[in-house]
Amino acid sequence: MGKATGALLGLAIGDALGRLTEFRTIDVIAAYEGPDWRRLPLPEKALVTDDTQMALALGRGLRTALERGPLDPLRLEPPVRAEYVDWWRSPENNRAPGGTCMRSCERLSHGRRWQEASDVGSKGCGANMRVAPIGLVRELDTRQLAGAAQLQSGLTHGHPTALAASDLTAYAVRKLAEGLPPAGLLPVLRAYALASRTRYDEFWLGDLAAHAHDHSPESFIARGWDECLRVLDRLAAALAAPDVEADPCLATGEGWIAEEALATGLLCFLLLPDDPVAAVRRAAYSSGDSDSIACLTGAFAGAHHGGEAWPADWVERIEYRDELLELGALWD
Repeated sequence: MGKATGALLGLAIGDALGRLTEFRTIDVIAAYEGPDWRRLPLPEKALVTDDTQMALALGRGLRTALERGPLDPLRLEPPVRAEYVDWWRSPENNRAPGGTCMRSCERLSHGRRWQEASDVGSKGCGANMRVAPIGLVRELDTRQLAGAAQLQSGLTHGHPTALAASDLTAYAVRKLAEGLPPAGLLPVLRAYALASRTRYDEFWLGDLAAHAHDHSPESFIARGWDECLRVLDRLAAALAAPDVEADPCLATGEGWIAEEALATGLLCFLLLPDDPVAAVRRAAYSSGDSDSIACLTGAFAGAHHGGEAWPADWVERIEYRDELLELGALWD
């Protein structure tokens, strides 16, 4: 199993590990699961949350778009919109879905232009928790990857920080799958963020920026990249004085918002780059948005290590296993 399979399985495994610890303090997690985060068990019935469900919805929409030709906004937006709306309507959408996703998908269901359906005030992590599939499609060039990552975010979360964090998440998955050593990842992400800082791609985003109150599209998008750059500074400080025993949320944030989910997911991976199972356990054994943090950590670790990173019995038990393996095989 290759890097794409590893990333998708890791995403779901992290999600399932964090599903039972989300909304709990460290003390409460310890009372239920024991004091050693290294022994956090994957539930026997390894159910996932809306994080994996939406990643699969994006994956299906992306697959449909690519079947129609080279990726562009007109090919990507309709099938991804349809998949998000189908998820919104699904009886399986009962895993504490995010309010922004639910409200925006309802607006999308009425046929509104996506730029008008989007919530430009929300930078919740619901957009970058699902974006990993875009980083796994090797045929996309850098502009397509950035544009697709930002557009899929904008369908629900139109805040510039949600766009930038989704772009950075997909780019991190791409670079790890290409073989970039984990030790080199943070400077590469910082350079990418700096280069992207005032690049508003109207081809992919249309008039989204006009729905906010910034002076220009460039100042709109810079606001998001600047917030991501600040949290990358916090990540660098945490890695300069690593403490694998501490709650990772204390260093880089609880992960309810996009840039903190990215940074804390990266922190858990980069603290334990050679031990993917320990990395997702550390991410899930945390006081914040544990499922989303561990979901991102699992995607990063799986993109780096490939499918063999994950215990076979865990893979057998994970919900949506067959579809995860199908999409992984397609992009491997």
